Amino acid sequence: MAYQALYRVWRPQTFIDVVGQEHVTQTLQNALLQQKISHAYLFNGPRGTGKTSAAKILAKAVNCERSPVSEPCNECDACKGITNGTISDVLEFDAASNSRVEEMRDVLDKVKFAPTSVNFKVYIIDEVHMLSISAFNALLKTLEEPPRHVIFILATTEPHKIPLTIISRCQRFDFRRITAQSIVNRMKLIVDETGVDCEEDALKMIARAAEGGMRDALSLLDQAISFSQERVTVEDALTVTGSVSQGFLNKLAKAVIEKDVASGLGALEELLFHGKDPARFIEDFILFYRDMLLYKTAPNLEESLDRVLLDEEFRQLAEAVPYDQIYQLIELLNKTQQDMRWTNHPRIFLEVAIVKLCQTEVRQIEQMSSGQLSQLVAKIEQLEHELQQLKANGLTGVQENVPQAAVQKPAQRSSRKGFQPAVGRINEVLKNATKNELNQIKSKWGEMRARLMKSQAALLNEAEPVAASANAFILKFKHEIHCQMAMDNNRFVETVSLTLQELTGNRYLVLGVPEEQWLSIRENFLSTQHHAEGEVPGSKHEEELHIAEAKNLFGAEFVEIID
Repeated sequence: MAYQALYRVWRPQTFIDVVGQEHVTQTLQNALLQQKISHAYLFNGPRGTGKTSAAKILAKAVNCERSPVSEPCNECDACKGITNGTISDVLEFDAASNSRVEEMRDVLDKVKFAPTSVNFKVYIIDEVHMLSISAFNALLKTLEEPPRHVIFILATTEPHKIPLTIISRCQRFDFRRITAQSIVNRMKLIVDETGVDCEEDALKMIARAAEGGMRDALSLLDQAISFSQERVTVEDALTVTGSVSQGFLNKLAKAVIEKDVASGLGALEELLFHGKDPARFIEDFILFYRDMLLYKTAPNLEESLDRVLLDEEFRQLAEAVPYDQIYQLIELLNKTQQDMRWTNHPRIFLEVAIVKLCQTEVRQIEQMSSGQLSQLVAKIEQLEHELQQLKANGLTGVQENVPQAAVQKPAQRSSRKGFQPAVGRINEVLKNATKNELNQIKSKWGEMRARLMKSQAALLNEAEPVAASANAFILKFKHEIHCQMAMDNNRFVETVSLTLQELTGNRYLVLGVPEEQWLSIRENFLSTQHHAEGEVPGSKHEEELHIAEAKNLFGAEFVEIID
């Protein structure tokens, strides 16, 4: 006899063999014993969870010569005939390849005839959601009032595509995904019966790759048995399923913890060299960190883990990775997975993701040891105690004796709107400003901007140095909002100062001022200087001082005197 696949040989023949669907099988068994058989059933659920198998078992149970029974005997002629497919009264109809209304009418025309060899005619319509609208309409009336000797069993993976008028005329049973442990137990029974030598970890790997489908699991097991030599190992299971070994994931996770980019990229290169699919790898890596998070929050729920096996190395890694970092890693990997779906070069995105993973920063509080945290708490308590002593020694009285104007001054300053330049420092720069210092900064200004990042250089698009002393210069902005954005950014100010130091050899303090305020500050400064020298405003000498000061600030070649 020709070889048959495992999922065909080990197809369930009784309700007890249907794994993981006890809520369905128990209900059907009770209905069989009480002889409360419905005229129509709808079996819904993911692929490979036992829908069609349960339908054939139900067909055998209602037609068994020993009925009413909760399980078919599989020994009488009716049970054997239905199992072999030789009884025409039990018809298995594939709606995916017979979706037209003419084919459905051919089936329904024979419904009115009584069964020839068993008690009930049973119509099993698989993938019923594939029927056309006309075929559904043809089925509707018959499904509502079928003859007493007819039972319809509809099976589907997509119930939302079935008209509600059909669903409302059926008893609906929702088949669930089978747990990994239930699949492993079933595969253990099969390998024991067939005499195949198989590692238990290999069975777990196959069960998790099957994603809740028994048929998929048995197909992968069949393939792994053919691939292996004498014993089905974990490596055989990894090769067949296309999954990444846990040792490799542990190695990569260790590189992420140690921020070792070279090791991470080397491990990725090794993975791709062995022909692993980048999309499958990133899915495995997301599930790896998902299982790590679940293990840290609920260590006893081993069944909830989808990808990892709890070895000692994984436990050590889980203890070393803080919660915040796991959240960041999963978010980054998920974004990379989405990007990889729309590119012809998934490897590039994968390599960039590995580099980012190895450069992820962790919050400092998470890196503190228990001893350091205790010291921090003790220091806080000490400061609170000292604060209470200061209050008890009359700190409140000291505050009450502070002049009212001094108390109100900060409030007045905080109520001001807009950017407030450092007028005092700007006046100091103006006192000591020289043309040479300003020209030196202007000569390096373009090169300095070229070295900045684009976002930083953009803030200087409408800004220019207008005065400079030996250790500071005034940076005028055309718009106040740009000035405030630049001067409030300490990193920007520090970068500009350091870059100029590299180019000029001198460290300058940067003083920003909006153009409108600069005109006012400069005018007030000149007026103050003239008054201090005893000059009468508007005199000829004052006019000459204005011209001299302008030449000193901007250079004689830039000053044009017009009467």
